Amino acid sequence: MLQARQTERGASRTAVMVAAYRGRATGRDDRVCDDPWAAALAGEEGLAFAAKYDEAFPAVELWLALRTRVLDGQVRARIADGIRQIVLLGAGLDTRAQRLASEGVRYFEVDHPASQADKLERLARLPSYDRAVAAYVPCDFEQDDFLDRLVAHRFDPKLPALFVWEGVTYYLPEASVLSTLHRIATATAPASVVAFDYARKKFVHGELRHEKDIAARDRVAEMGEPLRYGTDDILPLLHDAGFRRVRLSSFDELCLNLTGTYERARMFRFQQLGVASVAADRLASEGLP
Repeated sequence: MLQARQTERGASRTAVMVAAYRGRATGRDDRVCDDPWAAALAGEEGLAFAAKYDEAFPAVELWLALRTRVLDGQVRARIADGIRQIVLLGAGLDTRAQRLASEGVRYFEVDHPASQADKLERLARLPSYDRAVAAYVPCDFEQDDFLDRLVAHRFDPKLPALFVWEGVTYYLPEASVLSTLHRIATATAPASVVAFDYARKKFVHGELRHEKDIAARDRVAEMGEPLRYGTDDILPLLHDAGFRRVRLSSFDELCLNLTGTYERARMFRFQQLGVASVAADRLASEGLP
């Protein structure tokens, strides 16, 4: 995998921005998601990134709140199904290990060493956050095998796991997306599940008609994290990776189901969410249409 450009402190700029949006969304009376640590983790730096990105994608806060809500639902549902290993691939400033802690459930946060070190420094300033709730797995995705690194931190590939792969696929080349999915499908328990989001091809490759669409795409590139992979049909890739149970949803569908609203101008038509497994008895449906 390619590594995202990092701030002076070491964290991915988009990770800090996303935390700021989660914090903003949490502060709303009609909040869609709830992350009480996000705002403190993002700080003023994150709020500045978010304010700048608002100019290009005004609805991004709602989109990220929906993504958080749906993936939180997947974590809760898989835990209810008996899964006891939750892996956050490219964890960034994720706080699910604290927010969704459950007895007997182990969380593994896999991320670039510099970004992970930055996160731990930020967490150290939050006395209410228990850093021991997760196993932190430093991994240089360009040089290390993420599954080997997980096993070195007591992850058991013979037991089912949920892999949450949030906000990552579109920054990678297609070969890296396929290889990661293939590794999960072929080297972990068949009942393991991966939940991830991805973007449509037009958005990633700039085949857009509206200025706001183009600006939203270009703004992340200006932050040093250009979009690389998009697809209008991810099903063939999931099949080739080895998955045989799949659920796909658009963010317009998710938004309508969770908020009762639809607005084409939000640009949610370019974002999709997938849940896949080789042989899970069912795919957790909490939060999905």
